[in-house]
Amino acid sequence: MTRIAIVSAMQEELAAVLALMQEQQKQTVAGRDFWLGELHGREVVVVLSRIGKVAAATTATVLIERFGVQSLVFTGVAGGLHPSVQLGDVVVVAEFLQHDMDASPLFPRYEVPLTGASRFATHTGLSQQLTVAVRGALPTVRVHSGLVISGDRFVSTKLASDTLRDNLPDALAVEMEGAAIAQVCVDYGVAFAAVRTISDRADDDAHSDFTTFVQTTASPYSAAIVAALLKS
Repeated sequence: MTRIAIVSAMQEELAAVLALMQEQQKQTVAGRDFWLGELHGREVVVVLSRIGKVAAATTATVLIERFGVQSLVFTGVAGGLHPSVQLGDVVVVAEFLQHDMDASPLFPRYEVPLTGASRFATHTGLSQQLTVAVRGALPTVRVHSGLVISGDRFVSTKLASDTLRDNLPDALAVEMEGAAIAQVCVDYGVAFAAVRTISDRADDDAHSDFTTFVQTTASPYSAAIVAALLKS
């Protein structure tokens, strides 16, 4: 049976997914608790990645090397950037970019050195399945697909979000983990898909919006999307 990894950066989201699992078995590796079991007839391993790109990359590597996952799905929240993306919308990510990667003039801005790439695509088939799952689980929610950008900074001022929009006008949202996981999965040839619920507008009100939204909306959204994906 193919093992699929379900990853979240927030404890609230992880708890909602774990509540769906039966007969969980915990293994601790690299200071993280990995929960193994079955969910809707699928063999899964569920883990909290922690926040930030290094933590996310470490988690993805352990999932692949230690647990042999062949598919990885990240569910979480993000700050909206594009004018079309509003609070409560869902983004199924088509590609990731690190907005704080800049090794210029040695390499072009945003390009990850020695890869020749700045944008890392998610797996087309798995992302399509994820889109179908979102629409089935949350039929009244608006769903977008496109670029999401990652960086080791919680974007929480209008000035910062305006700057990102000016530099990367096609970016739908901003978060702190996805691009790192995407790069690891490309290195290993592992299928990766990600879904982000828009928790705030990455502006001066982001902190207050974020805390409330994760507790009331993002956590049940994550559980519903994961359940619909695995059932399919």
